[in-house]
Amino acid sequence: MARSKQEFYEFIERTDGPPVVAYWSEGEATGEYSQDTHNYDWHSHVRGQFWCVESGLVHVHTARGSWLLPPHRAGWMPPGEMHTVTLSGVMRGWGVFLTPEISRCLPDHPCVIGVNAMMRELVHRANSWAWNEQLDERQERVMAVLLDEMRHAPHEPLHLPMPIDRRLQRIARAVLEQPQDNRGLEEWAAWAGLSARSLSRLFRAETALSFAQWRQQARLSKGLEQLADGVPVAAIADSLGYASTSAFIAMFRRCFGHPPARYFGQRAA
Repeated sequence: MARSKQEFYEFIERTDGPPVVAYWSEGEATGEYSQDTHNYDWHSHVRGQFWCVESGLVHVHTARGSWLLPPHRAGWMPPGEMHTVTLSGVMRGWGVFLTPEISRCLPDHPCVIGVNAMMRELVHRANSWAWNEQLDERQERVMAVLLDEMRHAPHEPLHLPMPIDRRLQRIARAVLEQPQDNRGLEEWAAWAGLSARSLSRLFRAETALSFAQWRQQARLSKGLEQLADGVPVAAIADSLGYASTSAFIAMFRRCFGHPPARYFGQRAA
């Protein structure tokens, strides 16, 4: 039976019906994200959302910070978590919405995890299930295996935490707006009206990262967005303030395990 987008949106905000509702971008039931829209303002869902990107890039912001979701990684958003979404590139993907009760066995915070072929096939199978029926015993077993795979999947280092202190937030916003700005710690501290020692101490206390580590992660986040939009690697390196293209490639490889040109081609194992 054909399912309209409106029916899908209404159904995922209900807690009755089956505990898992799957979608597949290449089938009749698509996710909440339209190819015609690239920015979604603050919102939340009654159900928890687990979704995998197969092409494009999703950038999610919450009060806790921001998460990047590149191809062949999956994002987890707990029920009721306020967030915004920015899309880059041509989007394709799949995922499931889970009731709050089922979601309790998963992390209580947003995260990015690796996916495998089993997850993909389990969601593909669940996409054929009727939404208005409870799961039978066979479907319950499929769901249990999927949840187990999600619980034990490796977490990806694609989170950019945001500081709470208003002076640090001012610096963070400036770095995100002008990632090529190469001012040092002392210069940023003076600009924000605090000592270099205080800046260093507060940044680590509020983000668990040094200022240098945070800026590096912010730059790489921007680099991923530009890669998804097809920007040449040399142009990305220049826009992020790297001294050379090779320096950017080396840093990218150290952080993500692959050079920029290959990163979006890596498929789940």
